[in-house]
Formats: sequence, C-alpha cells, structure tokens
Amino acid sequence: MKKIRFGVIKVKRWASNLAIALIIAVIGGFAVFAGVNVVPTSAVSGVYYNGDTSKNNVSLMINVYWGTEYLDDMLEIFNEKGVKTTFFIGGTWAVLNEDYLTKIYEEGHEIANHGYHHKDHNKLDEQGNLEEISTTHTIVKELLGIDMNLFAPPSGAYDKLTVSCAQQLGYHTIMWTRDTIDWRDHDTNLIYERAIKKAKGGDLILMHPTQATVEALPKIIEYFQANNFNLTTVSQTIGLI
Repeated sequence: MKKIRFGVIKVKRWASNLAIALIIAVIGGFAVFAGVNVVPTSAVSGVYYNGDTSKNNVSLMINVYWGTEYLDDMLEIFNEKGVKTTFFIGGTWAVLNEDYLTKIYEEGHEIANHGYHHKDHNKLDEQGNLEEISTTHTIVKELLGIDMNLFAPPSGAYDKLTVSCAQQLGYHTIMWTRDTIDWRDHDTNLIYERAIKKAKGGDLILMHPTQATVEALPKIIEYFQANNFNLTTVSQTIGLI
C-alpha cells in the first residue's frame, strides 16, 4: 500500500468521529427518492439514466458509503458468477476502509465516485460541488493510483451546476434506470423483483451492500444471465469503453 499524504491521514483521524452523523445524513438523504424509480423532471445534458439500449449490457451499480458487513459475501458471489461491475465509493468510507477498497479493485471491479460527505449536490455552490468530487478523487487516486471518471450524486440530488462541475473534473454524471431501494426495504423478493422487472439492455440498477441484497443477488444474476444479458461495468453499459 502506498503511503498516503499528510492531508489524507489527517482526514482519517477525524473521519471516524463523524461516522454516526454521516449514517444519519445518508439515510435522510436517500429518503428524497424513496419508493420510486427516479425520473428527471427535465433533461440535463451529460446525465446517464441508462446505457445503450441496442445492446444487452446491464449494470448492477453498487453505492458504498457505510459498513463492510456484507461486502465479502457480495464479492464472493460476483466472483462465483463471473460478474464484474461498478462500485461507487464515498470518500469518507474509502479513508476508513482502505483494505476493502483495494480488495474491490483488485478483484477486477470498476471504482467510481460517490462524493465525500454524501451531501445533496443540488444544494451546493460551485466550490462545494467541486470539493466533494475532487476530494474523493484525490483519496482514491492516492490509494489505488487510478483516475475515476464516473460520479453518482448522493441521493440522486443534482442540478445543472453539479453536472457542469463534474464535467470540469472529467466526470460523467450517473443516475439509475431503477432503484432496488434495498437500503430501506429489507425484503429479498422485493429487491429481486425491482431489479429484474421489465429488464432491458442499458439498464443501470442501483444497489447497496445489504443483507437482503446479498440474499437476492445470486437469483438476480442468474435471471440476467439466463435471459442473455451481459452483466458488466457502468462504463461499458453506457458505451465509454
């Protein structure tokens, strides 16, 4: 593991003190879009709600901002099923979980940006947007030596300024086609149905590393594979590679 610069180490010292508050903020923020698939009220250029619908690529995109309890099981399932996908990583989580971040990356999954403090980006000014994205970019760059280029706004909260700031930093803004809402509804069958209902090429399916998701994951993967879908990274699904 390469040595982290002083600034990141300093972040690590106080990041753990914010853990409880951050979890509360996460849950509160997610509630904005609870219970529904996100449909934009107006089109914003540069935002992906799905990938290329002419192909059979589908992505199970995993947002990671708290906890590690179910990551090992999730990664084991992906390995067993031969699936590579995209993990959107929160900055404070990365600082506190270097080993898990490295494990996800070394097992061949794509690493993407989920902001630093899990803030609603549509409530931030230009500096706030840039700092949330760039701080996480710097941390992951120092830990893994890679440059990310996909950004998933926490809680799906963004506006034109968010998209512009992401583009300034070389990022594509990623939303989702459907949300399993697994952070709230701990129902394996419900998560499965939300993931596979009316499946089509280009789908971006939002998940989190929860117990119910891990329980539903083998069946979800088996459905897509049995129906000739290619489960792959977000970059491939939206046609960047």
